[in-house]
Amino acid sequence: MADKKNKAIDINNIKEILSRTKIIPTTVKEEMGRSFIAYAMAVNVSRAIPDVRDGLKPVHRRILYAMHDLNNTYDKPTKKCARIVGEVLGKYHPHGDSSVYDALVRLAQDFSINVPLVHGQGNFGTIDGDPPAAQRYTEAKLSKIASEMLRDIEKETVDFYPNFDDTLMQPSVLPCYFPNLLVNGSEGIAVGMATSIPPHNLREVINGAIALIDDPDITVDELMEYIPAPDYPTGGLVLGRAAIRQAYRTGRGGVVIRSRAEIEENNGKEEIVVTAIPYQVNKTNLIKSIV
Repeated sequence: MADKKNKAIDINNIKEILSRTKIIPTTVKEEMGRSFIAYAMAVNVSRAIPDVRDGLKPVHRRILYAMHDLNNTYDKPTKKCARIVGEVLGKYHPHGDSSVYDALVRLAQDFSINVPLVHGQGNFGTIDGDPPAAQRYTEAKLSKIASEMLRDIEKETVDFYPNFDDTLMQPSVLPCYFPNLLVNGSEGIAVGMATSIPPHNLREVINGAIALIDDPDITVDELMEYIPAPDYPTGGLVLGRAAIRQAYRTGRGGVVIRSRAEIEENNGKEEIVVTAIPYQVNKTNLIKSIV
């Protein structure tokens, strides 16, 4: 009897809730037009696409700013990565800790980006595909060049907006003193769009920026005298100048990278010595494919 009574109460509660619920008749087409656009904008702006001004996605920006908050600068001792990840999660980025740690690790890998923004201490992974050590073991601090991305941030040089619970303010962009988007590049797949910007040589990009400031009407061909092609952290030979020029002119194109190899003689035998491999190619898998 008690079970039947409880079921009756539950049904009555459900009926009462439904009577207070506002049901809006709509079609899939109308709802997709309203909701999916909002979802796409949230993903594109808040997750997957970097800001052209500082070249960072929100998670990377929040990591750097949180480390700045912790006074975890290049001239101070390193801090445990678990401490940094906790700071980012608790203040600015309410997502999974593994995604924050993975983003932090990438900022420290000199084989992933041209100019690492984080100085890591410990095992931060290898070009062979070995994973980094757990965040409780590794330590990190801002690299010296990362300080150039945060310089003068206390002087209201950029806009701030509330964090996820409206208790703190965070920068909408960092006052970057160099074109980080071109130097370190970025990749991201969002909703309805994607980006893939290759990294470039820091000195070449700075010289190109100076040339653009001196002559705002400079042509792509003239800029390519300063920035002839992408420059990858793992080296390699960049092929196809025409394709690169097309990519610089239109934003669409491809870059072909080839390993750099030399033939050396050792004990009367010739050996092929590979000194550089294409970007984001796993060295272990490359060796297996050759053998």
